[in-house]
Amino acid sequence: MGTPIRLIAGLGNPGSQYDKTRHNAGFWFVDELARRYSGKFAVEKRFSGEVCKLQVGSTTVWLIKPMMFMNRSGLAVKQLASFYQIPVEQILVAHDELDIAPGDVRLKQAGGHGGHNGLRDCHAHLSADYWRLRLGIGHPGDRNKVVDYVLSRPSQDDEIVILRAIDKAADQIELILAGEMQKAMNALHTK
Repeated sequence: MGTPIRLIAGLGNPGSQYDKTRHNAGFWFVDELARRYSGKFAVEKRFSGEVCKLQVGSTTVWLIKPMMFMNRSGLAVKQLASFYQIPVEQILVAHDELDIAPGDVRLKQAGGHGGHNGLRDCHAHLSADYWRLRLGIGHPGDRNKVVDYVLSRPSQDDEIVILRAIDKAADQIELILAGEMQKAMNALHTK
């Protein structure tokens, strides 16, 4: 068994104008976990975000939605991790992923940030050794259209499959929290 996860950060942008955008897929994931396990997010200014303490079976896990813009979200994750002395290997960051098709989800540890501003800031504040839940949103096909694409709402069909992928990932949360990453990957990466 691997290292258990004690902190899950969902990346997104604060503000109602961003709620339904592709870039907020990480927020959608932690919101789904809170819904499933009757958790409530509350603003915690000392952690620069909305925080939820969740009980999943016998495991306690912290959820955070940084309330800074995406390119500054790593600071909020670090503040919470530092306060509760959670090592980087016990952190999972859920985020939107351009290089994966809508409806696909991938779990991995470490690696580059791939130009994702939220991951770039997490790297700067945490190192690259945290786990990532990569929620596929697809690519617009032209790098000049990426900003508008991630900051817009997905098509109805894409939104349906993205939400299904979030459900699929949430179904594996007990394995992920227990550090049984290979089992979780087998379930998530298999069509």
